[in-house]
Amino acid sequence: MAATAPIDVQRARADTPGCAHIAHLNNAGSSLPPTPVLDAVVGHLRRESEIGGYEAEDEASDRLKAAYDSIARLLGCERDEVAVVENATRAWDMAFYAFRFEPGDRILTGRAEYASNYIALSQVAARTGAEIELVPDDEDGCMDVEALERMLDEHAKLVSLVHVPTQSGLVNPAADVGRVTKVAGVPLLLDACQSAGQLPLDVEELGCDVLSATGRKFLRGPRGTGFLYVRRGLLEHLEPPLLDGHAAEWQEDGDYRIRDDARRFENWESFVAGKLGLGAAVDYALELGLEPIRDRVQALAAQLRACLAEVPGVTVRDPGRELAGIVTFTQDGRSALEIKDALAAARVNVSVSAASWSRLDLGHRGLDGVVRASVHYFNEDEELERLVGVVASL
Repeated sequence: MAATAPIDVQRARADTPGCAHIAHLNNAGSSLPPTPVLDAVVGHLRRESEIGGYEAEDEASDRLKAAYDSIARLLGCERDEVAVVENATRAWDMAFYAFRFEPGDRILTGRAEYASNYIALSQVAARTGAEIELVPDDEDGCMDVEALERMLDEHAKLVSLVHVPTQSGLVNPAADVGRVTKVAGVPLLLDACQSAGQLPLDVEELGCDVLSATGRKFLRGPRGTGFLYVRRGLLEHLEPPLLDGHAAEWQEDGDYRIRDDARRFENWESFVAGKLGLGAAVDYALELGLEPIRDRVQALAAQLRACLAEVPGVTVRDPGRELAGIVTFTQDGRSALEIKDALAAARVNVSVSAASWSRLDLGHRGLDGVVRASVHYFNEDEELERLVGVVASL
């Protein structure tokens, strides 16, 4: 297995303490934070212990503001279009529940949809009388853009698209979807939970109106951090489902006035150390470059798929034309959990994607679950070989 990419892998591994102890191939779950992220989080917590939480936040105000600028650079947007919240699900929910639906409205989604997102879609549909409609896949397993285009009529009020699903390496054609939704005037809510940090993201090129993402996965930030982009022209039309004294201002007459930027989707109390860590993680990714990251991740994932496919009884389960860093597979006669446990015993971290988290996809394909190995740019060939060796030995 030989991989070449313009990333200093040894430097990245030296910046990642966990690389000395484990073969971490669970970056789609929660990646190993690099030292600058660790320093930002622990350093701020230590400062809180020394001078107080409010005082430490005031002291770090410039770095907190810089975190918004970094996320804006990552996404190609303006800082007032960015909110930082506690996770990607809350980011997605705060935007989705701000849309207003009526009986007969149509919400369009695809087979890549996450359980958490689909549960929210179902709840709102039951409350409002809106209908959820499934956009079919094309022959490659991606959302069929031509079929979507035919479905975008005056009753279609929102398209929910998962860029990279949790249960496979598929990359949905987000920019093509954004092109047709923009023409139709239907908002596009893009879940970038698994693509942020491993693929370049430019909201103008993607054509999305809303984007949600997490810090803990391929961005290598702290857990308990996420962020939301909302296009400025849409902001004034979305009233968040939850408001507090940070998102809105209490008026003398007893009314309230919502702030005019995306931080209306935040709340006053936040994980300040985590926000600083998120900013450090984004800066780290931007320094390396999202294009080199994408190239190395995709190369490593392609190598892993090729090697797994040579193991008797193993089936790689990733559909799609373009594939990202998530590699999913099954093995005859072994459950996904058995394989995960065997790999854990060999100090190889992977995870399991169960059908209950992706019924529109795995359930549709007749799969109870898959082993999910997710590579990152700091992984080495030896770690991939160790995973393949353990699976082959079973």
